[in-house]
Amino acid sequence: MGAVRKLKFIYWIVTLAFLSLMVFSAIGYLTANPQMVEGVKALGYPVYLLKILGIAKILGAIAILYGRFQTLKEWAYAGFVINVIGASMSHYFNGDPLSKVAVPLFVLVIILISYMLWKKK
Repeated sequence: MGAVRKLKFIYWIVTLAFLSLMVFSAIGYLTANPQMVEGVKALGYPVYLLKILGIAKILGAIAILYGRFQTLKEWAYAGFVINVIGASMSHYFNGDPLSKVAVPLFVLVIILISYMLWKKK
């Protein structure tokens, strides 16, 4: 397998992993999963925020997968980065355990790897 082909393969594995996380969470948001509703309430946010984030995550995933419009893809990556940093900081400021603060940061690393691989290929 050539270097470029290998890079594309790794890009798609990492990207599909992170987009799967985003789409599954979006489905939970849009279906008002009780665990997610309780989580957003515990952080002090209104429940309707789940619908907004759910739609945004679906649109962001489509923009990254479709990829025809480079600027839109950049914005989608930026939106996901802002989302996971916001999630991590919300848990931190809420006094939640380190595990709840760290999970979004782990997802951030996956997003950044996907972004860097996209820029390289």
